[in-house]
Amino acid sequence: MDLNYGSEMEGFRDEVKAFVQGNWPLSGEEADLPMDKQAATFRARAIAHGYLYRNIPQRYGGSEQEPDVLKAQIIREEFGRKWAPQEARGIGTMMLVPTLLERGEEWQKDKFVRTTITGEVAWCQGYSEPGSGSDLASLKTRGELQGDEWVINGQKIWTSGAHLADYMFCLVRTEPDASKHAGISYLLIDMKQPGIEVRPLRMMTGSADFNEVFLNDARTPADWIVGKRGEGWLVSRTTLKHERNSIGAAQQTRAGLKGLVDLAKKSKVAGRPALEDSTIRQRLAEIEGYVKAHQYSGYRQLTKDAKGEEAGLIALMMKLFSTEIGHKSSALSLDLLGEEGLLSAGNAELGVQAKDSQGWIARYMYTLGIAVAGGTANIQRNVIAERGLGLPRDAAANRSSSK
Repeated sequence: MDLNYGSEMEGFRDEVKAFVQGNWPLSGEEADLPMDKQAATFRARAIAHGYLYRNIPQRYGGSEQEPDVLKAQIIREEFGRKWAPQEARGIGTMMLVPTLLERGEEWQKDKFVRTTITGEVAWCQGYSEPGSGSDLASLKTRGELQGDEWVINGQKIWTSGAHLADYMFCLVRTEPDASKHAGISYLLIDMKQPGIEVRPLRMMTGSADFNEVFLNDARTPADWIVGKRGEGWLVSRTTLKHERNSIGAAQQTRAGLKGLVDLAKKSKVAGRPALEDSTIRQRLAEIEGYVKAHQYSGYRQLTKDAKGEEAGLIALMMKLFSTEIGHKSSALSLDLLGEEGLLSAGNAELGVQAKDSQGWIARYMYTLGIAVAGGTANIQRNVIAERGLGLPRDAAANRSSSK
């Protein structure tokens, strides 16, 4: 396995490194700006130099560079080393924007891409419904074309950020007589209109990032459809691909391991640093092994992308692996926290030291839910087994689908 990028790419790395060194952190009066303004200032300069939003044309607010997965990887690595702001994370930027670039009409890109990547508008994803989660194609929310508008009725659930979103990209059944996969359309919906009710879902962390969304004669223009009518399932696969890639990124597991090692240095076992305990060291070594495997699987996917080849099931594996690493890391973090790990996330009565533990407690709670995002872990295992390994479909699943 040759992991060298080559002399040309290493020269590009030097350019990126010099840019970051000279521009982050900000200096002078700019260093006194609020952090969100500092990040926006740096991102604008990075876009001007061609380092961020490379796949987005300049007319939509990007830097419009030729596709190059190796350069994109180098940018992520060098920005990450200095904790410099990268492309803003979020449902709109990470999922909708790439979907519009691949599948959207020109006017849709003009209207939505720039304002989404700048953070002027926020999006939520209307996929899951009560009874339609793992089997998403069984969704019931329906859309009827009346004149020049779609009229939408139904319910979505586990909708992240719906209480803050300006718009929703939503899967809606528009062809009731078609097969369940063929009868779905991908619609864009204004969340600030009458006929939409958002109800928060309180989680065990005390926060309410998820929501129920009720659509009662909600309306959206007839041309606010991405792709053709009845082909929303195909469009949704594009969105899901980008969601899984973002969740399964190896950079996140590497950063998590570093934080875990730092926690082990600060924590105590039998009055000594936890990092000196043989059991803790063994568990850290095991997690590091998984992280390394995840990293090299990422290189495999990167190689496929660089050659213009389909990565196949690697994206599923990367997301699943990231989830499993998160579970193992969070379990160890709670053991390292000891009594503080029993506290509830977001407890306002905690002392300074205990508050430092809240991030780990919240991360543990997060790993329980992320196994569902981008397709449940169990469903992904089935897909990998059946399509990747050629194993027969589970008999229980066959009986269930025939009912």
